[in-house]
Amino acid sequence: QVQLVESGGGLVQAGDSLRLSCAASGGTFSRYVIGWFRQAPGKEREFAAVISRSGGIIYYADSVKGRFIISRDNAKNTVFLQMNSLKPEDTAVYYCAAGPPYALGQGSNGKYDYWGQGTQVTVSS
Repeated sequence: QVQLVESGGGLVQAGDSLRLSCAASGGTFSRYVIGWFRQAPGKEREFAAVISRSGGIIYYADSVKGRFIISRDNAKNTVFLQMNSLKPEDTAVYYCAAGPPYALGQGSNGKYDYWGQGTQVTVSS
């Protein structure tokens, strides 16, 4: 059983940056692909980024490509999401999730085993 805890959310202005963290415990962190997802009010949850177990393969949603950077530190059981040039449309609850290797290339269709509780990101215009 893996527990995931997100942190780092907050209220920022358009153009600002935030770095989200996803800290894992209770399992072998390096066995899992880690994805970041987000859900805005009234909208379905959407895929944002995913990183492979070693960190060598990364995918981004088109909506965040070039602005967000996902990384991981397996020694610290933590995945980060650096969010730059934030826009009001980035406002959402951001979740991290741990899944099997085959979830890597599946985007929003990836089947993840464990989810965090989410952290709110609000970007004002």
